Amino acid sequence: MAPERGVAPPARPCGTMAVLFLRWVFKILNSGKEHELMNRSARLVAVFAVAAALLSATGCQMLKARDQLNKGVQAYKSANYEQAIDHFRNAVRLDPQLKVAKLYLATAYTSQYVPGVETKENIAMAEQAVEQYKAVLGDDSQNVTSLKGIAYLYMQMKRFDEAREYYKKSIAADPNDPDVYYSIGVLDWTAVYKDTADRKRKEGLQIDDEMKGKRDIKLCADIKAANENRADEGLSMLQNAMQKRQDYDDAMVYVNLIYLRKADMECSDPEVRAQDRKMSEEWSNKAMDARKRKQEAAAKKSTGGIVLDTPDTKK
Repeated sequence: MAPERGVAPPARPCGTMAVLFLRWVFKILNSGKEHELMNRSARLVAVFAVAAALLSATGCQMLKARDQLNKGVQAYKSANYEQAIDHFRNAVRLDPQLKVAKLYLATAYTSQYVPGVETKENIAMAEQAVEQYKAVLGDDSQNVTSLKGIAYLYMQMKRFDEAREYYKKSIAADPNDPDVYYSIGVLDWTAVYKDTADRKRKEGLQIDDEMKGKRDIKLCADIKAANENRADEGLSMLQNAMQKRQDYDDAMVYVNLIYLRKADMECSDPEVRAQDRKMSEEWSNKAMDARKRKQEAAAKKSTGGIVLDTPDTKK
C-alpha cells in the first residue's frame, strides 16, 4: 500500500541505524595494522560516543529530522511542493535547531506564493515563509538568505517600507550584491512616483504634466520637500548597483525614471529642470545600448563565436 501524500514511509529504528553504523566503523578499523591499535582505540571512544548519541532520544529525533529533510529535498526537486512542505515541517518539528530545514521550508512556501493574488490562502503562504526566515534570523541575525527572502516577499506584498528595511539589513550583511542596491533604488522610485502622482492628481494634473504656472510653485515645493531625499538615495543605490555589475541595464532604466521625477522638483529653476530631463534621456539611451550589447553577446555565444560578414551589395 502506497504511503499517503506527504507522509514518509517508516524509517529504520534509530537503534538499528546505530548498530549498522558501528558494524561499518568496526569493519574499517579492523582493516588497519596491529601497530595502529592505540590510534584505533582512541577512535573507538569517539565511535561509541556517536553511537550513544544515535541511541539517545535526542539523537534519534535528529536522525528522523534529517530523514525528513532529505525526503523534502527530493520532493522539492520533483516540484511536489506540497509534499516537500510536509516533510520540511516534520524536519523542523523533530529538530528545531536544523536551520537548513527552516530555509528549505521558507523556500517551499515562497514557491507556492503568487505575487499580486490577494486571497487569504496565498497571503498565508508568504507570511509562513517570512515566519520561517525570521526563525532563522533568531539564531543567526546576519543570515543573508533570510534577510533577502523577507525583503523580496515584503516587496511583492507591497509592504514597501518593511521591504526597504530588510534590503538595507541585507547590505549590512553582504555589501557586494548589486541586486540589493537595485531593489532599494526601485523602492525609492516607487515611493517618489506614487507620492508625486497623488499630489498632481489632486491638482488635476497627470504624472507627466509639467508644472510651469505660478499656481504650481507650491505644489512643486511640496513634492520636492517630500521626495528629494528619497530620489537622491535611489540614485545613489542604483549607482552602486551599476558599479558592481557591468551593463546593468535595468538599473539604468530606473536612473532614467528617477531623473524624470527630479525634474518635477525644480519648477523655480528651468535650467536645472531641463538638465534633469536631459540626464533622463541620456540614461535611457545608455540602457538601450547596454541591452543591445547583451543581445549581441548572446547571439554571438549561440553561434559559437562565429560572426558572419555582411555581404557587400555594392560590388
